[in-house]
Amino acid sequence: MTLTGERIEAKALLIDLDGTIVDITEPCHAAAKEAAVKLQLEDIDPEIGLEIAKKLQESNSVDEAARKLARSRRIGRDFLKAFLDSWYASAPTRTTLLPKVKNTLRRVSRKYPLALITRRNMSKKPIKKELKRLGLAPFFKVIVTSQDVDEPKPSPQAYEKAASELGVSVQDCAVVGDSTVDIQAGKSAGAKTIAVLSGLFSRKELEKLEPDLILEDLNALPEYL
Repeated sequence: MTLTGERIEAKALLIDLDGTIVDITEPCHAAAKEAAVKLQLEDIDPEIGLEIAKKLQESNSVDEAARKLARSRRIGRDFLKAFLDSWYASAPTRTTLLPKVKNTLRRVSRKYPLALITRRNMSKKPIKKELKRLGLAPFFKVIVTSQDVDEPKPSPQAYEKAASELGVSVQDCAVVGDSTVDIQAGKSAGAKTIAVLSGLFSRKELEKLEPDLILEDLNALPEYL
């Protein structure tokens, strides 16, 4: 649904990766299991991996996420570090495409230049390999990770950099993402903001940030552009 009741006008689309294009459930479960084995912990529910991922997405730093997790689930920094080590090592080979996303990206890439923006703290190389594995590499002209900027989301730097590399003003772009930091960063950059409900955040959580558009998933995007 649109919060403004209008279609979104944009010259380019800046699209998030995890939870927007790919499903991170399996790699999060696997990383939690591997962290538990490494630290010789028993009775760790793999679902904790998704909770960790959400806390990391909604926090401004790993330290902040660690503090939140320590309060809510008594997860120590050692477990968080072991989780992240496993996640970053395996996520690029374990993620799966969300349903029908490939066709949607093919469709919108015919009309708009696309940039992929990810908060993952890794170089472009594994991201490019992941996109190639998933058959998405041809659709993105630009990739920006947290290593490409001084400050990751919710700072607007990643979106500003992506827009600059696409040769358009960031104010003429639409940001598409599933997390609160995606919307915060997009608003700070002055871009249009489109939230999707395919990730870890609820409609209620995203509505608080007043994005221009809230969709069930990326596949609903073309009819609003």
